[in-house]
Amino acid sequence: MNVAELVAIDVHTHAEISCDGHSSLSPELIEASAEYFKAEHRQPTIAETAALYRERKMAAVIFTVDAEHATGHPRITNEEIASSCAEHADVLIPFASVDPWKGRAAVREARRLVEEHGVRGFKFHPSLQDFSPNDRMAYPLYEAIEELGVPALFHSGQTGIGAGVPGGGGIRLKHSNPMLVDDVAVDFPYLKIVLAHPSFPWQDEALAVATHKPFVHIDLSGWSPKYFPPQLVRYANTVLQDKVLFGSDHPVITPDRWLKDFAALDIKDEVRPKILKHNAARLLGLVKEDT
Repeated sequence: MNVAELVAIDVHTHAEISCDGHSSLSPELIEASAEYFKAEHRQPTIAETAALYRERKMAAVIFTVDAEHATGHPRITNEEIASSCAEHADVLIPFASVDPWKGRAAVREARRLVEEHGVRGFKFHPSLQDFSPNDRMAYPLYEAIEELGVPALFHSGQTGIGAGVPGGGGIRLKHSNPMLVDDVAVDFPYLKIVLAHPSFPWQDEALAVATHKPFVHIDLSGWSPKYFPPQLVRYANTVLQDKVLFGSDHPVITPDRWLKDFAALDIKDEVRPKILKHNAARLLGLVKEDT
């Protein structure tokens, strides 16, 4: 991957369908997400995602969510995602998702995925996976990820998954309060953490954690930038300018839509390239820390 030639790095995209047509979510949850985002929920293949980003001279972090314990729905395998990313290594960066309820098996899988399959980070969706980030059950997995030196990305705030379904499809929003991740940042002080999304209704909590804990970042995925809370824009322009990351949430929000709205946002000229590329390149180890 030639970072110098990239115009942006999107740290938040989803692999939603496997090579044999298996979906990452049940049809009920897919339909609810499409209604929430007011758009047809098309599920591109990983190869199609790679082509889209290659055409735009951008790179993308891509992952699925392993929530087998809570949903009973089989995941797309991390190995398939890593293998597909290896075929498109000029533009795709593989993250894995390992259900923390899998205990020691999760720890073994995490180590194997990084050491043998080139995975560069891990995605958690506490609401969908039905666990609180500060549950000690997950701590052996965090310990392994910290030792491996790769980031852990946590969904935060409300989710479109399950929205409008009776009982929210069993998904509990409380698990995605950023203050629960603050405990993780305390107990694993060198774990690189990303809080995904503007964290409605806990935006101020997310900003507080990111300003207080040196290895906590925020990605801007899942929302059009024109809807960002003003305090998020203010912090991104100032004290958090080195810790805020471009993320789209593709395919539910395309990078084209996100970037078009971001261009109209009141972001300083010197901060814009940090958000779009440089912060992510540093966090993901694509460039040296001092560059």
